[in-house]
Amino acid sequence: MSKRSSWALPYFIFLVLFVVLPLVLIVIYAFQDNSGHFTLSNIAKFFSDGDSLSTFALSIEVAIENTLLCILIGYPAAWILANKNLNRSAVTVVLFILPMWINALMRTLATAELFNMAGIPLGKGTLLFGMCYDYLPFMIYPIYNVLNKMDKSYAEAAQDLGATPGEVFRKVTLPLSMPGVISGVMMVFMPTVSTFAISEFLTNNKIKLFGTIIQENINNSMWNYDAALALIMLVIIGITTVLQGNDSEEAANGGII
Repeated sequence: MSKRSSWALPYFIFLVLFVVLPLVLIVIYAFQDNSGHFTLSNIAKFFSDGDSLSTFALSIEVAIENTLLCILIGYPAAWILANKNLNRSAVTVVLFILPMWINALMRTLATAELFNMAGIPLGKGTLLFGMCYDYLPFMIYPIYNVLNKMDKSYAEAAQDLGATPGEVFRKVTLPLSMPGVISGVMMVFMPTVSTFAISEFLTNNKIKLFGTIIQENINNSMWNYDAALALIMLVIIGITTVLQGNDSEEAANGGII
């Protein structure tokens, strides 16, 4: 225990037991049948099942729409929060954190009840509202952190060279804030695809997302097919994470257009 590396041992054990081992089990179950024999039928079943493919396509559609909504609302909010002339109080930042102190399921149930009290029928519109409400802070804060730490001398130099406020934003602020936007997109897009509770409560289970299929397979003890679906999600997350890393590096090194 005298070595510093010894203090990392508990974290290493936790990582192996609760991160690596579950991922390994998912891969093993995905390529096994009920008898424990190797098979590719679970993966093939997803690509041949029209319901699963249509649900996956709908999940991607809802995730894109929710992500775009969060960007349209979140970027101006983050810009205002990071602008010292428009936001002089740290209390404003805390107001965006407060909803995250409440459990997401409780917020979703409260939102559904508000729609019921107002007589608004539950459907895709209420689903997008609830998704945007729940995931908006995850879009605002990565963008806010980047904008808040941005070197203001770039914008000042552009203004000294005769750039208009619109040009300063388009050619300086926006390119330099892209790492925050990309991080926000990742934190909103993938959870939206895999969620099931929000769609269940805000649509009365009329709209099923990819996470709902995984939940139903777990409830029906279809572990192998469910593991294959989870593996597909992991592959997509892995690919998008790699792309995010490349895009973030290019955005960070790209500088001013």
